[in-house]
Amino acid sequence: MADKRVRVERPHAAYFRYAGPGQLVAKPAASAPRSRFERQWLRAKAWLIGRPMASEEEIAERLPKKLALPIFSSDAISSSAYATDEILRVLVLAGAGALFISIEVAIAIAMLLTVVSFSYRQVCRAYPSGGGAYVVARENISQTAGLIAAAALFIDYVMTVAVSTASAVSQAYSVWPALYDIRIEIAFASIALITVANLRGLREAGNIFALPTYLFVGLALLMIGLGLGHIVTNTVPVLPDPADVIKPPDIVEEVSILLLLHAFAGGAVALTGVEAIANGVPAFKPPESKNAGNTMTMMAILLGTLFVGITFVGNRFGIQPTTEAGPTAIAQVSSAVFGADSPLFIVFQFSTALILFLAVNTSFNAFPRLAAILAEDGFMPRQFSFRGDRLAFSWGIVVLAVIAASLLAVFQGDVHLLIPLYSVGVFVCFTLSQAGMVRHWLKDRGPGWHWRLVVNGAGAVLTFVVLIVVASVKFAGGAYLVVILIPVLVVLMLFVQRQYRASERQLAVRPDYILRPIQREERAIVPVPRLNRAVIRAVNVARSISDDVVAVYISDDPDEAREMRERWERQVPGVQLVIVESPYRALAGPLMAYLDVLDRAWPPDKPEPITFVVIPEYVARHWWERLLYNQSARRFRALLVGRPHTVVVDVPYRRDEFERFHGMDAEPHPEGAAADT
Repeated sequence: MADKRVRVERPHAAYFRYAGPGQLVAKPAASAPRSRFERQWLRAKAWLIGRPMASEEEIAERLPKKLALPIFSSDAISSSAYATDEILRVLVLAGAGALFISIEVAIAIAMLLTVVSFSYRQVCRAYPSGGGAYVVARENISQTAGLIAAAALFIDYVMTVAVSTASAVSQAYSVWPALYDIRIEIAFASIALITVANLRGLREAGNIFALPTYLFVGLALLMIGLGLGHIVTNTVPVLPDPADVIKPPDIVEEVSILLLLHAFAGGAVALTGVEAIANGVPAFKPPESKNAGNTMTMMAILLGTLFVGITFVGNRFGIQPTTEAGPTAIAQVSSAVFGADSPLFIVFQFSTALILFLAVNTSFNAFPRLAAILAEDGFMPRQFSFRGDRLAFSWGIVVLAVIAASLLAVFQGDVHLLIPLYSVGVFVCFTLSQAGMVRHWLKDRGPGWHWRLVVNGAGAVLTFVVLIVVASVKFAGGAYLVVILIPVLVVLMLFVQRQYRASERQLAVRPDYILRPIQREERAIVPVPRLNRAVIRAVNVARSISDDVVAVYISDDPDEAREMRERWERQVPGVQLVIVESPYRALAGPLMAYLDVLDRAWPPDKPEPITFVVIPEYVARHWWERLLYNQSARRFRALLVGRPHTVVVDVPYRRDEFERFHGMDAEPHPEGAAADT
């Protein structure tokens, strides 16, 4: 008996796998490029940001604490590099002797940091889905409070990118003054590099940023330790006055409460970025809340140690504030401790500049995640919730880069012009999140809610007081822009939500609705530029839609129109051709008017038919050819989209179908037409 075999063809197997009855899962081949240009673009994109990743690979992209710390804390930790400068620039107004008060101001800020970080640790545990101040304020206070927090966070994240980048460049030209003239170009290049790194995904960004962050922290702790050794052994070196030092004014101010509050407001920029961990809890490996809380504590310890340590050593070494073009306070301290000609000094300045460059990564992780949460809630365009090839929120990353780069260009990379715009939004978020947590514990009353309520209540009061101080002190210097921008952003988000809700109401299907056979008549209109293969393809598609097919030819030349009718009747029998003469040479207007006339001529006692406008299009092979074809089709489509009772159908005809489109030399017939369709 012969061996009988049956071969079962599965044409879908290369592109899909079954997941259940009527359910397919697309394989990578289903998304493979289909043209040479697409293949080249995919290769370039893969080289730049890496291969596309499937959604199930997201869990592997979660961050362990050792990588989460540099990704989410680089902003906060790096602020220790410029917060001391902001304190000294204010205190110098009271004379050189007032500079010694900087340590007391730094300790007060460190105490506030302790309260804020401990409060945000509670946020991490209570809201493991992330969102930080926005989610806390929205769920516990009101929707408006949540949007205010979100708007303040957006401003804070943009300012983080701008300020950290500008500060990093200033660290670089503290060592190499010649770089001052190209500071904007350096800033743009660094933002571009950070953008690409984040588009590659969280884990790869963590691998890139971990070493520079830990290098800076290690060298900064070494510098503080050596500086304390000099202080204890009374071997503090005598430092020459730095270039571009800010001299005390001839008539100095008194060391008043107002001056101290001003210095406190300037140094409070050290707290920027503290909330980023609470916004990104879902990015941590399980258990997410615990790991995020522990990372928050470690970040606060490192930031407080570095900020107070650098300020204390600088205080005892007699560091002086300088203008924008002069060396920063941390550069002066490292020069004194390591020696201006020491390789350690060069390496430390390089690591300081590098971590300030990388500090913007905190915003590049937090801004897109917050935008995605808002998009899911309907307050941002939905594109912000879409993940790119590498599971990163690509829209948020790119938009943040563009806005921050524009801000740097406008302010010419000057840190001290940008700082007044910075810290107001931070403390708005702090205050709302802590107040929201107070309401949360009053409602939740879980284990330990009493002492958690006290912690968050203290945080709310302290951060509100600091908010009032910072806003009033920095109002005239530029903080008024933040006060204006926050309500503007809130209104824009409410507008987006209103539009989405309106469209949802219009598109909603009643729960009791059941789809029934179509009861309305249908007709198909084919605008034809001339008689060609693309038009024949469109006519065949129109005939498959409806028996009522009309071709419309718009012409400004009667002789050409007569020739068109003769050829049409000979080669396309059975399909009505309507010629519309256009003495003013318009195309789109007469077509729309013809459709309106058809609608008005329809019997009023019958429901209006669905009009299918079938538009033939020639598909060009090259991008430059697309400029030569289909311009009228694009205008028709733009006018027809949204027209009542009208459906636009694009019918492409490709050049590679030429060989398969046989039989066109003869008169078209139904069998050949049907086969072609």
